[in-house]
Amino acid sequence: MSFRIQLFDFSQKINFKTEILAGLTVAMTMMPESLSFAILAGFPPLMGLYAAFIMGLVTAVFGGRPGLISGGAGATVIVLIALMQSNGLEYVLAAVALAGVMQIIVGLFKLGKFIRLVPQPVMYGFVNGLAVIIFLSQLEQFKTVVNGQTSWLVGTPLYIMAALVLLTIAIIYILPRFTKAVPPSLVAIVVIFFVVLGFGINTKTVSDIAAVSGGFPPFHIPEIPFTFDTLQIIFPYALIMAGVGLTEGLLTLNLVDEITATKGNSNRECLAQGSANILNGFFSGMGGCPMIAQTLVNLSAGARARLSGIVASVTILIIILYGAPLIGLVPMAALTGVMIMVAIGTFEWVSFSILNKMPKHDIFVGILVAAITIYLHNLALAVLIGVIISALVFAWESAKRIRARKYIDEHGVKHYEIYGPLFFASVAAFNEKFDINEDPQQVVIDFKESKVTDMSAIDALNKLTERYQKAGKNLQLKHLSPDCRVLLKNAGSVIDVNIIEDPTYHIATDRYN
Repeated sequence: MSFRIQLFDFSQKINFKTEILAGLTVAMTMMPESLSFAILAGFPPLMGLYAAFIMGLVTAVFGGRPGLISGGAGATVIVLIALMQSNGLEYVLAAVALAGVMQIIVGLFKLGKFIRLVPQPVMYGFVNGLAVIIFLSQLEQFKTVVNGQTSWLVGTPLYIMAALVLLTIAIIYILPRFTKAVPPSLVAIVVIFFVVLGFGINTKTVSDIAAVSGGFPPFHIPEIPFTFDTLQIIFPYALIMAGVGLTEGLLTLNLVDEITATKGNSNRECLAQGSANILNGFFSGMGGCPMIAQTLVNLSAGARARLSGIVASVTILIIILYGAPLIGLVPMAALTGVMIMVAIGTFEWVSFSILNKMPKHDIFVGILVAAITIYLHNLALAVLIGVIISALVFAWESAKRIRARKYIDEHGVKHYEIYGPLFFASVAAFNEKFDINEDPQQVVIDFKESKVTDMSAIDALNKLTERYQKAGKNLQLKHLSPDCRVLLKNAGSVIDVNIIEDPTYHIATDRYN
């Protein structure tokens, strides 16, 4: 397998200032989120930052496309909460590493291409649901803990928080009208930082969430029994984590492809994500996957190369090692405002404008996927259900397309020209086309405009053949494509029909032997 690392695309000019500033902005927005999810799962806070550094650096260098940002994502961490509570941290680290192995296997077998099976309505539902989740998660910053009880901010603290958030949003919204030289999100964070510091405003800061200082990620082999029983415990969690990470990652990659009008490499992304998660398992990280919110922050800041992701991850490491006291003073209101604008930018507003032009089943699928994403916070389940429903609808619609043109030629042979695919959903309609009792002695079914696609179709042909044989009549098949012939040949023990040789269709092995 050839695997070429290319940090920069030398065919186009890279704006290093934009990339560096975008990376700094991404680091500022990624840190509190990674800390919050680590605390939520009961992990040591630094595990979130280690994951942000490891995932960000590995995928920025080796990932499927420039511009994609990975880190300690909530979608994958939520999967591990139950394992943490039942078996502890060492089992979590082992599960993260095993999930990475599974993701590498997906990449090696080039299974990432199956993301193409996700229909556009599912994408709309996924993205819109995710935008709502991002927005709702920011409301947590308007709460406080008093005597162990969580409650909404009231009075002066609420007014201060709301004012700073609105000021952040205003800067991000207005600044691009005057200049695009610097990312508006970074400018907003810096301005709010100095406003709070200069006026001595008492408001929630990053240090109020958790401590962010520490050392370089330590190498650590998970201390678990290497037995089959252990594998039984961690395997389900690893499998779900791998699936969730790949689903969210490849959907994010697809989204970036659309935004940038370029093409990423899904299999390479699987390999990079898997490698990063293996490192997380052995360097005390909580694991993760591509993060759509931070990716959109990166793209909205103008980044289009791998440098921004590298800068973001290295910045997080520097902050862990040296910059914790300064970063701890950054107001959460500024980061909340940035993430609210990300949520607004993430939402596919165009889905409303085309709502009246979409088929009803597509509208239903989009709404259902969004609802599952919002209420269950299970992105993989939402996408899976959306794809299944879309596939069933497609099968139903395709089944209705099968039809037959009937005529009797000058030799008294009756011909059935079949149009549309013959598969499990269209078998019933296919059988209704034939009038066995009234048909002549010789009958030909012409598949020039049709195709035999599965075992249900073969079984239907077998039963139809038996019915004609019982009636003392001869049935022949015509214009079968090479792959249909192979399918019938493989099912030779199930079906035995006469196939009329057609010089238009050749089996490849016959042509060259």
